[in-house]
Amino acid sequence: MSIKFRTRTEAGKFLARELTAYADCEDLLVLGLPRGGVPVAYEVAKALDAPLDICLVRKIGVPGHQELAMGAITSGGIRVLNYDVISSLAITEQTINKVTADEWQELQRRDRVYRGDRPPLNVKNRTVILVDDGIATGSTMRAAIALLKQQQPRRIVVAIPVAPPETCDKLSEQVEEVVCLKMPEQMYAVGVWYEDFSQTTDEEVRYLLATRSHLTTTLSQPSTS
Repeated sequence: MSIKFRTRTEAGKFLARELTAYADCEDLLVLGLPRGGVPVAYEVAKALDAPLDICLVRKIGVPGHQELAMGAITSGGIRVLNYDVISSLAITEQTINKVTADEWQELQRRDRVYRGDRPPLNVKNRTVILVDDGIATGSTMRAAIALLKQQQPRRIVVAIPVAPPETCDKLSEQVEEVVCLKMPEQMYAVGVWYEDFSQTTDEEVRYLLATRSHLTTTLSQPSTS
């Protein structure tokens, strides 16, 4: 493996090799964090022959510095805030609430665009692999974990190509397993670790979800096992 991943697709293929222990797992479900996490999650789902869905979480970016997360919000209304960032930049509650409201509107739009008439897959009593293209502060992933825990999965596995070691340590306290390919001490930004980090489009997310939609019908109802 080179220092950088060429693309999200390559990162997903490398990540899938580290997750083969779950290939025979009953009721396995792979969830990608839109948008960038979905191409990575698609490769994992394809390699493990698992259904693919999205976990709708939206970063709450610092105004003027959108890549810097001051928190995250989920489609279930959960909000996780990064108080270190908020305090260091003296961000007001009014600003936080304004950005949160804007991101909530974007979450609702994405839900309509990505899923259409398909309902979210039920995760209760299932093993869920939660995938993103990388983690910096961890706010978005922590929000996703909080949302999933409300739905009572059997097991949550966080799988990411790159994240700082301290972030992985903190996440490992919240889930059953964290699988991370690269853990640089100096993370900077996720895009630094990709040769091609071009934006994933809505059309690509829709296509990848639809490609694996044939596996979703048996997972639309709660598992009773």
